[in-house]
Amino acid sequence: MPETASTTRAPAALLPSLAPLLHEWLPRQRWFAGKGRRVIGFTLEAATELLPLDGAGPGLLHLLVRVEQPGRPAGTPVDCYQLLLGVRTQLPPRLAPALIGRIRQGPLAGRAVYEGLRDPRLAGLLYERLRAPGRIGPLGFHRTIDLPPSLAPRMLDAEQSNSSLVYGDTYILKIFRRVSPGANPDLELPLALARAGCSRVPAPVAWFESGASTLGVLQPYLRDSRDGWRLALDALADGRDFAGEAHALGRATAEVHLALATALPTERLHRTQTEHLAGEMDQRLHAAAQAVPALLPYVPGLRAVFAAAGGAVGSGLLQRVHGDLHLGQTLRAADDGGWTVIDFEGEPAKPLAERCRPQPAVRDVAGMLRSFDYAARTHRPWNAEWAARCRAAYCTGYAEASGTDPRTDPALLRAYETDKAVYEVVYEARHRPDWLPVPMSAIERLAGAE
Repeated sequence: MPETASTTRAPAALLPSLAPLLHEWLPRQRWFAGKGRRVIGFTLEAATELLPLDGAGPGLLHLLVRVEQPGRPAGTPVDCYQLLLGVRTQLPPRLAPALIGRIRQGPLAGRAVYEGLRDPRLAGLLYERLRAPGRIGPLGFHRTIDLPPSLAPRMLDAEQSNSSLVYGDTYILKIFRRVSPGANPDLELPLALARAGCSRVPAPVAWFESGASTLGVLQPYLRDSRDGWRLALDALADGRDFAGEAHALGRATAEVHLALATALPTERLHRTQTEHLAGEMDQRLHAAAQAVPALLPYVPGLRAVFAAAGGAVGSGLLQRVHGDLHLGQTLRAADDGGWTVIDFEGEPAKPLAERCRPQPAVRDVAGMLRSFDYAARTHRPWNAEWAARCRAAYCTGYAEASGTDPRTDPALLRAYETDKAVYEVVYEARHRPDWLPVPMSAIERLAGAE
């Protein structure tokens, strides 16, 4: 290890000195979940110097900070965020875009604070910590294999709810920004799939945590692969069919589901559970309609979809699933065309306990069906037949590999499609208003007598 970390140090004056900078910087981050609500304070959960702050070179400060905001639903915990802050006396010009601000008072007065992941030296240090398992203050580092030294890091800019670093085009480290107590499914499920011998998911090779909370996962980087979303858009732009790829993707999804059902506990789906699931969907619809009034005219029709699912006799299993499956969560290899499924975190906006709950596998199927619709809606004119062929081919491939055709449970499948579309409406309204017509067109279709 080229540099030595200090032990945990959390001076009482540290957070107050950082707070003015965090007030300005945090709400602007893509991964900050509390957009639209005022930040009224911070609470320091943990502070660890991964590289001493008082040395001659840059320091690296790892923080877990709770962000206090008004208007949270009763009983929901305060959001906790993981920050990796670089600290320097003078910030080199190449790191100027990463600057968060200069501290005016407290133990780091006069020092520049910046996004540490954008500093190759500090990002490399984090990798070295993963190579050498052990503890640094509250942080625990683990690995399953020996990792090669000195892989050059680069930060990916296509970020959403987390941040990612690629090391030498060999490994990718996902750093969870909003942290919840408990193992993150993006670690738990790929580990379980690896144990089950499923090759559809890159097996984690290292991770770090604080207590029971997963903070980051290192996995093989599939550099020659392309994600399903880009491939689908290219096919649409070229006027090509995508049914063959969709069929293979359906088979890959089924293989993942079968492996998860083998590796982790399952239970039989009964009618009481479908009623409960439909009730939860109805509650989410109610909350969504309050947040996005454009949904209000469709509420009666959407509620009828959920009621039909609740009245259905349950079939199949409740099991662990991907939870947020769409084309962007899949990679296709350049050599053999095989599909890989990634990002098992589930819908980040939902509580961790809900994301880890066993659910019908048809939920993932519905997510992918929505994704074909999303892709086709980006094309002008709207290519409804392209989406219909993909949806049918995907279900056929899934049925061939699993022995269960998701279309044989139409009420539940349609309910999950509807629930997903409602989620998309809220997401787009908050983050990408220009995209709101895409899920709204699905809402109109699903609320009608399709």
